[in-house]
Amino acid sequence: MKKFLLGSVAFVALGATVPALAADLGAGAYGKAPAYAAVPIYNWTGFYIGGHVGGAFSSNEILNGLVTGNNHNGRLLGGLQAGADYQLAANLLIGVEGQYSWLGSNNGGIIFPGGFIYTNTRPALGSVTGRVGFTWGPALLYVKGGYAYSDNREALTFGGLPIGFAFDNGHRNGYTVGTGLEYMFAQNWSARIEYQYYDFGSSRFIAPVAFVPLGSFRNDEHTVKAGVNYRFNWGGPVVAKY
Repeated sequence: MKKFLLGSVAFVALGATVPALAADLGAGAYGKAPAYAAVPIYNWTGFYIGGHVGGAFSSNEILNGLVTGNNHNGRLLGGLQAGADYQLAANLLIGVEGQYSWLGSNNGGIIFPGGFIYTNTRPALGSVTGRVGFTWGPALLYVKGGYAYSDNREALTFGGLPIGFAFDNGHRNGYTVGTGLEYMFAQNWSARIEYQYYDFGSSRFIAPVAFVPLGSFRNDEHTVKAGVNYRFNWGGPVVAKY
């Protein structure tokens, strides 16, 4: 009887201990779900200002067999840009930009038979464009287009003396198109590389009358620019949490 009572007590004690052990083991099997790190979504919305450097290349122009003097000569350029972007969705952006570039000397011109010399220097280019871009992370691929302005300085001389002349097209106003890649390397800073084409149409002399039969020549520029922008982002980078 004594052995039976001792065995019963031991059995009851064991029965009370097993659930507690099981509870301890079960608690170790479950824990907090791992927390996902916050993922930054780059915010391109806002204003920006910046600067650029690069090169410009004019097309070879022929006026009734007479080749202009630029012959695709490359010139250095440098300038400023300012604009605003609005990010419509995670990967779509629209914007507007103003840009002004100063160009090095090109000595473009035409030497006519008989000693007449026409020279055209273009010390600056300007543009106001819209742009549409596709973004992925810190990168932006965009196209742009709009109004272009050419600051032309031109003269017609004979024997070193100025001669009056006139064109049917002032070739100061035109259009521009381009494409580029921009990368946001810091919250408020981005760098870009860009190709931009400027077209100011074709022009023909209407005075002196002797030059009218010579036909027309084209006015354009091909440019490649590298630049940096400081961006006044509205609200900074957006962070998505999971």
